[in-house]
Amino acid sequence: MSRLLRCLRHGVLRALRSAPPVLAALGLILLAAPLQAQSIVFINPGHADEAYWRSASQAMEAAARSLGLKLEVLYAGRDPERTLALSQELAQRPAGLRPDYVILSNDKGVLVPCAQNLAAAGIKSFAAFSGLLPQEQARYSPRRGLPLLLGSLEPRAQDAGYLSAKALLEQGLARRMRGADGRLHLVSIAGDRSTPSSIQRNQGLRQALAEHPQVDLAAQTFADWRRDQARDRMRGLLQRGPAPQLVWAGSDLMAFGAMDAAESLGLKPGRDLLFAAINTSDEAMQALIDGRLSALVGGHFLTGAFALVMLHDLHQGRDFIDEGLSLERPLFMRFDRAAAQRFLARPDLRELDFRRFSKVHNPRLRRYDFNPQVLLDSGAKH
Repeated sequence: MSRLLRCLRHGVLRALRSAPPVLAALGLILLAAPLQAQSIVFINPGHADEAYWRSASQAMEAAARSLGLKLEVLYAGRDPERTLALSQELAQRPAGLRPDYVILSNDKGVLVPCAQNLAAAGIKSFAAFSGLLPQEQARYSPRRGLPLLLGSLEPRAQDAGYLSAKALLEQGLARRMRGADGRLHLVSIAGDRSTPSSIQRNQGLRQALAEHPQVDLAAQTFADWRRDQARDRMRGLLQRGPAPQLVWAGSDLMAFGAMDAAESLGLKPGRDLLFAAINTSDEAMQALIDGRLSALVGGHFLTGAFALVMLHDLHQGRDFIDEGLSLERPLFMRFDRAAAQRFLARPDLRELDFRRFSKVHNPRLRRYDFNPQVLLDSGAKH
């Protein structure tokens, strides 16, 4: 019935001008009739108490409220087996209780089997944050190899690695920090080896290093996005040899873990070692303001909210296919101390209004203008 109402709404206004009074009255009734809320489930790969993924869910809640969507968030707790189990549970729900769409992230390579589980029950899916891996794209493209995977929206993760590393390297060089050999040394603490966003952030780091040949990559390690593992990895690196001058981390939690290790050995972040991080937790913003972090990039947690805008518009007849099915957008911004202070003073994330990004609500909009700058927009709350 809701599909019929949507179709009728498009033409009823046009017909009302010349319609007889009875038909005009019927048209007004149809216009006033509420559509059934579009239902979407997000399988959040993180923990419910994890700052980044909690912020992502809060932004999505704001988008759902703005757009009149019914949103359910399920947390996988960084466990790919749990992610797969959640997709199976959704597929096994009674037909009337299944969502219209499920938003997935390709953390640890689970996107394809999850989309297949959902498709077996006729449930459409969409990838956000992390999409198909390069080796998966030829076989499992949206709407072809995976017919019910409608598309994907990814932040251009290489930007995150490049912007944060470039800022870190420039500061180290400006402060004339050097090792015993007269060169600047950097340690990289990356997330994991398989998630697309982790791979691309590392590529961005190497892009920045290639522009600064006077800086050496002394070591790279992986900490699985965890603070405790980053602390252990960093302590091991510091105990085996001279301390580097720069530490690049693929997330704020891993940066804080590395800081914990450095401080336990008497080194002061911001003085003895400079740290770069990615993400926009309040703790990271405060560390930037305090000088413990020297470089910070983020804003991409809004990706899920922007994905809801796309699915809302698609459901209302505005397909995003003309922009492409696998979208990658520059959703990272660099924060300085002033921007960090503005971010901490922002309205509650759940008060953001995402209708401004919708093509349905803005018919003249031809291309999605997804921009993390909205986080610092004084008019974000309205």
